[in-house]
Amino acid sequence: MQIEAAIVDGRLMSGERLPSERVMQSQFGTGRGVVREAIKILKQKGLLEVRKGSKGGAYVRELDVSNVSESLGLFLKQHPIEPEKLIEFRETMDRTITKLALAHGTRKEKEELLEEAMRLEILLREDEPDLLVTSEMDRQLNIMLARMGRNPLFEWVMHALQMGFSSHDYALYQTPGFRERAAANWSDTARALRDGQLMLALGFISHHYILLRQCIAENGTASQDAEFLQED
Repeated sequence: MQIEAAIVDGRLMSGERLPSERVMQSQFGTGRGVVREAIKILKQKGLLEVRKGSKGGAYVRELDVSNVSESLGLFLKQHPIEPEKLIEFRETMDRTITKLALAHGTRKEKEELLEEAMRLEILLREDEPDLLVTSEMDRQLNIMLARMGRNPLFEWVMHALQMGFSSHDYALYQTPGFRERAAANWSDTARALRDGQLMLALGFISHHYILLRQCIAENGTASQDAEFLQED
């Protein structure tokens, strides 16, 4: 599609208004119906937004990580994957991100990660923790860790994963017998990162997913699965 190619290669810049349908018909040598259909498709893809009013028309939309992550997150919600496959993928990804975070994260970032992990641990030790609050804290910890790796691809994917699913981590936090151990594991992982102990940090990553597998084996996926993901 010529209009899409013009957007992707930068000939049409973010915020720029597309020419009129008549001009595009002439420019691309096609009919009015084809131009309208192309605009409709590009709007669905999130590349265009249509504005009304005196300055209305089709404008090139600025894409950022939240736009892309939201689309991928919704896709993941609509295409459920068995827990073991999610766990397998997340564990592999987390191990890579941890290596990058240790190598490229600043001392300040590592300290902040540990502080937030310890805050999460304290909250999850309460008799009745607010699971929506702790879920958001866990989400942000994962994004902080990915950002420390200085690889935007991992950060973008982590954003999307945190919007779409969290490898059933919520099952750990909903289960009292596993809740405190999972929270302590976050603190242990962050502390090992801060101290430059890669193998120890990777060991804690693996232990997290051992706990998760045990939790699911004992309790199944949480009964509030669909409701929890909708609230995310």
